[in-house]
Amino acid sequence: MKKLLAKSWVRTLTGVAACMFAATAVQAEPFKVRLDWTPWGNHAAFHLADQKGWYEEAGLDIYFEDGNGSVTTVQIIGSSDNFDAGHAALAPMMIARDKGLPVKAVAPFVRRNDIGVLVPKDSGMKGPADLKGKKLVYTAGSLEAPFMEGFLAAGGLTRDDVELLNVEAAGKVTTYAVDRADAVVSTIPFVLPFVQKQRPSNSIPFADYGLNMPSFGILASEAKLKTRGEDISKFASVTARAWEYIMNGHEDEGVEAILASRPQARLDKAVLRGQIDALKPYFGKPVEGFRMGQPIPAEWEEAVQTLTKVGLIEKGLPATDFYVTDMVKPGQYDGMIKK
Repeated sequence: MKKLLAKSWVRTLTGVAACMFAATAVQAEPFKVRLDWTPWGNHAAFHLADQKGWYEEAGLDIYFEDGNGSVTTVQIIGSSDNFDAGHAALAPMMIARDKGLPVKAVAPFVRRNDIGVLVPKDSGMKGPADLKGKKLVYTAGSLEAPFMEGFLAAGGLTRDDVELLNVEAAGKVTTYAVDRADAVVSTIPFVLPFVQKQRPSNSIPFADYGLNMPSFGILASEAKLKTRGEDISKFASVTARAWEYIMNGHEDEGVEAILASRPQARLDKAVLRGQIDALKPYFGKPVEGFRMGQPIPAEWEEAVQTLTKVGLIEKGLPATDFYVTDMVKPGQYDGMIKK
């Protein structure tokens, strides 16, 4: 009789566990994210967290869609209901919000402005003053364009002191790599690993010359923050914890996760690893009391000053109007992501 009772309890508990598992699976909510671009090193945390099932454990059924530029992603997130969150450069988000688009930053990961000028290692160019008389390839319609005057002015130059060659974004890197320009203006961590073999280069960051602001991070519309706030918090928090994991000596795992998620994309493993390594300085130095992805008020004050100085935002909104607080909680997932 005791054995029969024991078996009965085992069957009962097994059935309860199965029901609980099924309930958990049902509770995984579809969550759509629009990215800034096609896969690159800056997406490592997304693919690794997805591959390891961390999003699923948090109750999210994640879907990522590649993007074709941060500006487009910001516009889509702010004006449509198709996505729950986006990943893009956050300066375009600030500019769009200043113009009335209802979007806010949730989790700034790349906290330092990663736009700058790449120059050949053997050129001797180390700052804006050294660019006098040089040919710079850039894209007039991109985010870098409004900062050119302020950057050149830091070296005592004007636009008339350099030759600016306007090239479509897709052809910019090639133009520089084949030596048809003396320098290229772009997102440093994205471009640097691409050109290092063909034309070894150094970078001159805009941030070093009074033009600092947050770069890549997660954003959402005000409407989604109201209706999907809890899920957005989970997504941002898991991603933040995944970045902490990657930057703690697991960079190659991040690379492998990107490759596994896009097997047909012909991605270069060395370039992806180079992009992650190049991103590290732009994630910013640790600040006491803040963990990965949590907005740091002083940095957003600086961002408002930078964008106001170059005339990209005008309404005088306080820095706190551009981001939300208390949504990024990587500590909640310390137990799930061990190191």
